Amino acid sequence: MGETVVLRVGMHCDKCIKEIKRAIQKLEGMETYKLDKTEQKVTVTGEVTSDEVIRMLHKNGKPAFLWENTLH
Repeated sequence: MGETVVLRVGMHCDKCIKEIKRAIQKLEGMETYKLDKTEQKVTVTGEVTSDEVIRMLHKNGKPAFLWENTLH
């Protein structure tokens, strides 16, 4: 298993969740992912970088931020 990327991504409805899943599943090297709607948290593991995941989500209209940068 490679990197673990944890992001804050706004997901307010089923459509948002579906769009996030679709974007993450396109990532080459992605092994697993977990979405937590309550915490607005996305965790992706695999041979991916945080920049790759953030870029893919932004490309699909979903702003994403590193989890540790949003805890203030």
